[in-house]
Amino acid sequence: MRYFIKLAYKGTNYFGWQYQPDAISVQETLNKALSTLLKTTIDILGAGRTDSGVHAKEMFAHFDYETEIDTKKIVYKLNSFLPKDIAIFDLIKVHDDAHARFDATKRTYEYHIHTKKNAFESDDSWYYSLPLDVEKMNEACKILFEYIDFECFSKTNTDVNTFNCKIFEANWKQNEDKLVFTIAADRFLRNMVRAIVGTMINIGSGKVSLNDFRKIIESKNRSKAGFSVPAHGLYLTKIEYPYLSKE
Repeated sequence: MRYFIKLAYKGTNYFGWQYQPDAISVQETLNKALSTLLKTTIDILGAGRTDSGVHAKEMFAHFDYETEIDTKKIVYKLNSFLPKDIAIFDLIKVHDDAHARFDATKRTYEYHIHTKKNAFESDDSWYYSLPLDVEKMNEACKILFEYIDFECFSKTNTDVNTFNCKIFEANWKQNEDKLVFTIAADRFLRNMVRAIVGTMINIGSGKVSLNDFRKIIESKNRSKAGFSVPAHGLYLTKIEYPYLSKE
């Protein structure tokens, strides 16, 4: 039987989602907890990989187990067993071919910036105090919809068959000293969101024009794009599947 697990985590204390032999990851922590509670070896597979320090307000993963699970009971036990920076929302029985990674049709990320120093947000938002033209950055967002190939924002030497992504949403919103960039697509390349944000920071600060932005995308060259912003401001906020409720 296959189960989806819906969870959230603060990535500050983890070296990303994916298992690493010499560093603690979210995947390894969940594997150990589930294996202990279900008294058998459990290997979960996530909807994607978040880098070291990146957070997830909503993440899905799947695993297989031979018998029926009392899902509410296991969710309660997992939340009691896991560290405070990982929270389990739900355990959902799905069809045997359901796949947390390949079946996802839409993923949404947010990048959080605060423009005034805040002692309570140092792990959750990136502090950037220089003036930014948010209107111009939103004009750059519209340009993203003109393209599907985003190789210029991908980490180099990445093992993928295509750099094509369909972007559904992209915008910046400002509320006093807080800035949030939201972007949704069918898939994302490694480091893509952080590279887009870094490039848009250069646009907002006047270092890069909107015409330059088009040239950067068309170049398909990572070295032409902007810097990669720090991981701790990035959140995976939503993953959608055709057979799960969007609520």
